[in-house]
Amino acid sequence: MNLPPLRDVIREYGLQAKKSLGQNFLLDLNLTRRIAREAGAGPDVVVYEVGPGPGGLTRSLLDVGAARVVAVEKDARCIAALADVSAAYPGRLEVIQNDAREVDEAALTAGDKPVIIVANLPYNVSTVLLTKWLLVEPWPPWFKSLTLMFQKEVADRLTASVGSKAYGRLSILANWRTQPRRLFDVSPQAFVPAPKVMSSVVTFDTRPSPIAEADSTILQQVTAAAFGQRRKMLRSSLKSLDVDVEELLSRANIDSSLRAEVIDVEGFCALASIVADMRG
Repeated sequence: MNLPPLRDVIREYGLQAKKSLGQNFLLDLNLTRRIAREAGAGPDVVVYEVGPGPGGLTRSLLDVGAARVVAVEKDARCIAALADVSAAYPGRLEVIQNDAREVDEAALTAGDKPVIIVANLPYNVSTVLLTKWLLVEPWPPWFKSLTLMFQKEVADRLTASVGSKAYGRLSILANWRTQPRRLFDVSPQAFVPAPKVMSSVVTFDTRPSPIAEADSTILQQVTAAAFGQRRKMLRSSLKSLDVDVEELLSRANIDSSLRAEVIDVEGFCALASIVADMRG
């Protein structure tokens, strides 16, 4: 489509990135098209995008054929620029000015086509939004996959294997209900302004059902306790759960001298289920 270069759009609409909004705009359209293609943004899906900014990824999602893109943007300055993209793709782009933490996403994207979430997330809310989506009820959720940009350090944690240094609370929450995998890394030079760290694109395919049953609230409590003091043995780190820790670990058949990083997702789900039972 005949749209101006993104740098011209940023200049015309005064869209200098705001640190307070966690903005780092992705201007390389070859890269945004790669993200759109690998996310599966074809004619049979609706895409939900958070933080489109000047619309680089939005253009690519539409270019590769997404049936419809629903984009939520908090920054009022970007709305006029996105209106130009909407005009270039009549009837296929809906832009909502709001905070993505507060919208009813399922209602916005409701229809007869599958929904995928694709976003270059603002770094300051990336894990907040991801956790919101991973813990949504009921499960299976209103979306079939997520393809998201993170700081590389966060991506390392999301895709870490049990026993590794990066394995932790995010690894468990991600693997519990989805299958996360890193697609590729992105250099700081691909962004404006360039962040000080590498970034990574991670995709999450939703599982039809979780690896094991557990109450999501209690699973969060157990993983937060275990990894909040990850150097301590479980018999010490889990004391904040206010249950008899020795009984808890005995019922779960877990050695109380072990540390959190060697317990797999099924083990943490078992702990969460037993905590729920012990609390009555």
